[in-house]
Amino acid sequence: MDKQMTGTIDEGAFRSNPSPSAIGVGTLKIDLRSDTITLPTPKMLEAMTQAPLGDDMRERDPTVVELEALAARMTGTEAGLFVTSGTMGNLVSMLAHTGRGGEILVDPDAHLMRSEVSGAVHVAGLAPRLYPARRGFPVLDALNSLLRPRATGSSFKTALVCIETTHNNAGGTVMPLSDMAELRAMTRDASVPLHIDGARLFNAAVSLGVPASEIVQHADSVTFCISKGLSAPFGSMVCGSAEFVARARLCRRMIGGAMRQGGVVAAAGIVALTSMVERLVDDHRRAQIIACGLHALDPRLVDPAEVETNIVMADVACTSLTVHEWIARLAAFEIDVRSYGKTRLRMVTHRHIDDEAAHAVVAGFRRVLEREAGIPS
Repeated sequence: MDKQMTGTIDEGAFRSNPSPSAIGVGTLKIDLRSDTITLPTPKMLEAMTQAPLGDDMRERDPTVVELEALAARMTGTEAGLFVTSGTMGNLVSMLAHTGRGGEILVDPDAHLMRSEVSGAVHVAGLAPRLYPARRGFPVLDALNSLLRPRATGSSFKTALVCIETTHNNAGGTVMPLSDMAELRAMTRDASVPLHIDGARLFNAAVSLGVPASEIVQHADSVTFCISKGLSAPFGSMVCGSAEFVARARLCRRMIGGAMRQGGVVAAAGIVALTSMVERLVDDHRRAQIIACGLHALDPRLVDPAEVETNIVMADVACTSLTVHEWIARLAAFEIDVRSYGKTRLRMVTHRHIDDEAAHAVVAGFRRVLEREAGIPS
């Protein structure tokens, strides 16, 4: 097990790290709330202390420049921009594409709608228009009918189309490349830019078995996080054409996102992109361990076929416990999960969750179910 997450579970007992709070991952031993809780690796910490630095708003910080160039190469784009978060990345992308004003087509459950819409409306001046979606991805014919290449006397033009892959609120689903290509053709014909919210872009690439560039080729821009499964302490990247990134850089400064010696954190991002992408397959496999284990306990809990990356959604409506009761009972076994809606629990695997921990999660669910059924432990 990762030395930073040492809790284990066997059939009859739960052993734990005596001081989990000391490693900064909360007070519970198996933390599945998000992959944002990942800690920087020793190699990242070493790189952060040795990074060449400069003033990124003047002569540029050389380590930030290196990270931005690396991100551009890996996404097959001309340029990259280092920003503090995926939310900032999406906002400066919207501003750079639209110049404020018009409609943005987005699905109702996108992170951009559920958590970032105030920036789209109040800062970017965009009017969200929702397209029908299945498992997080657009119904293409329906989206095509919503595209407006030009404004009319009563309607804004479509200023931007946004998709999300992997799709967080749909449970880590991945948009098929064939659908992305078809959508790209539609938006190109309408002269409307297409932006990918790719917070977990590399999870999508690993799931599809392709380089990230094969996903990004179907869009005008992309954001992705280095702070989730890639384990950097914070930060995201915006990538696209050199002209687009130049506009986005100005927008970043406008909203207060300029960084001085940003190379301190960019150094961790370089390590993340060069050493942490291929291991995401382990997170996906461990999500399957959990999904298949819960399915074996009760097929109504999880359909493993719907678990495509590192997010598992378990529907506990088939049990007599509420989601909040489930959270409390799992916490008693030192397993931390989140609620999603009224009946689902959300679990996200990451590098602090190894095979042993994944099996321990299944054991914890079994123990809760047995106690609820009155079966003695």
